[in-house]
Amino acid sequence: MSLVGDVKKQVDKLKSNLLSIQSVLEDADRKQVKDKAVRDWVDKLKDVCYDMDDVLDEWSTAILRWKMEEAEENTRSLQKMRCSFLKSPCFCLNQVVRHRDIALKIKEVCEKVDDIAKERAKYGFDLYKATDELQRLTTTSFVDDSSVIGRDGEKRNVVSKLLAESSQEARDVDVISLVGLGGIGKTTLAQLAFNDSEVTAHFEKKIWVCVSEPFDEVRIAKAILEQLEGRPTNLVELQSLLQGVSESITGKRLLLVLDDVWTENHGQWEQLKPSLTGCARGSRILVTTRKDAVATMMGTDHRINIEKLSDEICRSIVNNVAFQKRSEDERERLTDIGDKIANKCKGLPLAAKVLGGLMQSKITREEWERVLSSELWRLDEVDRDQVERRIFIPLLLSYYDLPSVVRRCFLYCAMFPKDYEMRKYELVKMWIAQGYLKETSGGDMELGGEQYFQVLAARSFFQDFKTYGREDIRFKMHDIVHDFAQYMTKNECLTVDVNTLGGATVETSIERVRHLSMMLPNETSFPVSIHKAKGLRSLLIDTRDPSLGAALPDLFKQLTCIRSLNLSRSSIKEIPNEVGKLIRLRHLNLASCGKLESLPETMCDLCNLQSLDVTLCRSLKELPKAIGKLTKLRHLRISGSGVAFIPKGIEKIACLRTLDVFTVCGGGENGSKAANLRELKNLNHIGGRLVIEKVRDIEDVSNAVDAQLNKKRLLCLVLDFKGVDSIMEKTELAEHEGSLIEALRPPSDLEDLTISGYGGLDLPNWMMTLTRLRALSLVLRENVEVLPPLGRLPNLECLILGSLKVRRLDAGFLGIEKDENARINEGEIARVTAFPKLKTLLIASLEEVEEWDGIERRVGEEDATTTSISIMPQLQELMIEKCPLLRALPDHVLAAPLQELHIDSCPNLRKRYGKEEMGEDWQKISHIPYISVI
Repeated sequence: MSLVGDVKKQVDKLKSNLLSIQSVLEDADRKQVKDKAVRDWVDKLKDVCYDMDDVLDEWSTAILRWKMEEAEENTRSLQKMRCSFLKSPCFCLNQVVRHRDIALKIKEVCEKVDDIAKERAKYGFDLYKATDELQRLTTTSFVDDSSVIGRDGEKRNVVSKLLAESSQEARDVDVISLVGLGGIGKTTLAQLAFNDSEVTAHFEKKIWVCVSEPFDEVRIAKAILEQLEGRPTNLVELQSLLQGVSESITGKRLLLVLDDVWTENHGQWEQLKPSLTGCARGSRILVTTRKDAVATMMGTDHRINIEKLSDEICRSIVNNVAFQKRSEDERERLTDIGDKIANKCKGLPLAAKVLGGLMQSKITREEWERVLSSELWRLDEVDRDQVERRIFIPLLLSYYDLPSVVRRCFLYCAMFPKDYEMRKYELVKMWIAQGYLKETSGGDMELGGEQYFQVLAARSFFQDFKTYGREDIRFKMHDIVHDFAQYMTKNECLTVDVNTLGGATVETSIERVRHLSMMLPNETSFPVSIHKAKGLRSLLIDTRDPSLGAALPDLFKQLTCIRSLNLSRSSIKEIPNEVGKLIRLRHLNLASCGKLESLPETMCDLCNLQSLDVTLCRSLKELPKAIGKLTKLRHLRISGSGVAFIPKGIEKIACLRTLDVFTVCGGGENGSKAANLRELKNLNHIGGRLVIEKVRDIEDVSNAVDAQLNKKRLLCLVLDFKGVDSIMEKTELAEHEGSLIEALRPPSDLEDLTISGYGGLDLPNWMMTLTRLRALSLVLRENVEVLPPLGRLPNLECLILGSLKVRRLDAGFLGIEKDENARINEGEIARVTAFPKLKTLLIASLEEVEEWDGIERRVGEEDATTTSISIMPQLQELMIEKCPLLRALPDHVLAAPLQELHIDSCPNLRKRYGKEEMGEDWQKISHIPYISVI
């Protein structure tokens, strides 16, 4: 026991030393940008910080594994009717060996710290107490690039060049090059032209490819072909891809944007160029580049130099961002300083956006003056020869203004390739895996990550946001911001392809790399030089090469410090047993590995694993059966995979926050291995989206009750009743499903509900208690004859109704039938709004519905009181499909602010409203901007 106590003391001392070193790093980090010697010393200190952290992590992991082994040992002992304290000699010996091993590593790290600490006095660093608190978290939404200021003239020029008559022979394509400094707005200008309505109407095909470095002919050709055909391609050979491109564009007027081109190698461009010659006259290639030589090499016909913005426009951009949601009084008080800050933007719009984002969080005049007088502006004198790097100064100001933990989260993004589309939920999980987000009292590391993301987005460190549903936000980094992040991380974060990985410059520093992304061609031998990166913590491998699978066992044996591993979209068929050696692994992304067939049981030894993603792994049929051992697992995503059931023991993973699919297993060959729905009972942190498949197969209603779906974090619930054919009578089955749906009551804060394949006679009583519901989809089995008063759901924005037995959509559905209990004084007007926020309505396969009642009179007009009714006042999109008996649309729907109306397979409606059929009521819908009646 003395050895255990001694090691624990050393561990505590190491933790204390690590905190002290991080405080020194805070001061050194601010000085390193001006002093190369300081930078080199900081690099050494960072390396030893990583080593210290790894040793501490090994200690905490060892404790976790001892607890797991002790629990298993006790279980085995009890099974053998032995006392729990009779540990096996092997178990005790393992503990001693591991203690001694960790003690030696601590000693080695401490010696390194002592050597580096001796140099501290030479540089005079202070202990700098960093704060990890976000003192004023901005609530401003992402900067909207659609409101671009100061480029109207350039946009008109570019558009006119795109639309002009061709100056070339019929088989050639005009090349237009936008040339200018990084951060000056070339890509934004190209996007404005690309999305212009006249340009869109003029070209038959529009393609956008971000080229960046290196110039990869295969990747570019593949991107062009996939956009032309609108689907992924399996072609991998350059000639096959180019042939496909040539065939797809023949005779078509084409606009191809090649964004951020760097290569001056004429031979590389000449490989691609011939495949583009078959397009129609008037086709264009629009190039953006920082380099004059690139524009010349590509045979530019029209060169447009993008000039710097005036100080006045820069001031306008800074103020537009900085003064969002500020009072007029604040604007007047701070504008004079803001103008002086904006004058330092050097005419670069990116700098203006970044500085505006920085000033958003500054309230007092003193804070604004501090930014204006920052010594960082003097770096402009130091780095005059580095013209491209001058924009780093506004970035540095904004960067150093962030809490240290947010800075770490930002710099981590340097590991991704340029123009890489990141996903918010994925990035936050990677931050957590690296230990950047600490467990709070509420256990919500994810919420902290969300806040950090919002701060970085508001500061313009992220851009090009796309939203796919509530949780899937995708975005990129501006290439200058990416350059800045890589400049600040040097060899910590690295993006390589197979060629640069073997190069001398990378070869010498690969041992110090901590976060690495490898973009490998489809047919290449896996580079073994990566084995030298012993301290690697993050690894992203992007390749379709099937040989990757053979390289994984050795890779896992060598790189045992890995905390985040992304093999998504690869062609691997299995994960080797050696994955169990990655004891520090927290985040494992295997999404879209379509050929992946199995996961080994050794994966359940990964006691630190927090996130496992096997979405769209269609060949994967089972998860490891001992998954309950992964007690640290927070996120399990299996949607779209072939996984047929959740293994028993899921109830042990009490901290689980994401479980996107639970498939009910009603028996059969998997019955003995599958978890019962009641195992969800104690998983109270489950949130986001949950799909329960084969609800009909729940044999005992008590299992549905015990699941206790009233989880407060749950926002989206899908109840899919499809299952195996039941031996129950039709009436009995309907009653059974009715009992099940009542038992599966979600939380009252639910925002999205889908019920599909339901065969009960009535919808659940709890549905009308969901007052925060924003989306509701009811696609049933034609048994439900009466709808509840859905019009009373106050926040409903999207409603889908399908396969119902209803014959009439009436006042009951709208929720506006007369309320006998309502108290209205004589002479008053009661105002009732049905579906007050509904924007989208889809009605499909209501084959018995004949009438959709209009409200032709005011309810209660026979009384002295009157009810004023408003119905669907915000409806913008209406789709009606396969409703053969429906005779007409009510006037209140046609009076809504509809932007789109789709009618499909509804003969009565087509006859009544169709333009070609000269329908009697065509004029009632002709004002709607987009109409489709088929």
